[in-house]
Amino acid sequence: MSEEAVANERSPHSGSAFQAIRAIDYTVIFVRDMAAMRRFYEGILGLPLLRELSPGWIEYRLGSNTLALARPSLTAKDVPTPNGSASLQLAFKVSASDVDQCADELVRQGVSLLSPPTDQAFGHRTLFFRDPDGNLLEVFAEI
Repeated sequence: MSEEAVANERSPHSGSAFQAIRAIDYTVIFVRDMAAMRRFYEGILGLPLLRELSPGWIEYRLGSNTLALARPSLTAKDVPTPNGSASLQLAFKVSASDVDQCADELVRQGVSLLSPPTDQAFGHRTLFFRDPDGNLLEVFAEI
């Protein structure tokens, strides 16, 4: 058996074109209520607006990544996620001292916490809450 065949037996994706993927460049949240989501991500979380391509597509810069809010229509006609169901979870990494400050600011802004700042056994301090569409958001720090 050739060396390549042996390597392919060990890793079924060896040689895959997808090995070229090095990062997630942007994440799109399909929204039900664009105005409420925009107020939340800009006003409460304070994300810097990168650009507004249309009333149905808004982008924010987060480090080297882009977070987009979009009405689902560009490529797929999926039905909205039912109310009361999160369609995704985003985890925002901060320093350990910032987790508690973020919790305090969320409460001041009227955002309900699902879980207050908590030290987890796996070495993170976590804080959980939801955006206006019900998506699960986490602020965490490595401790």
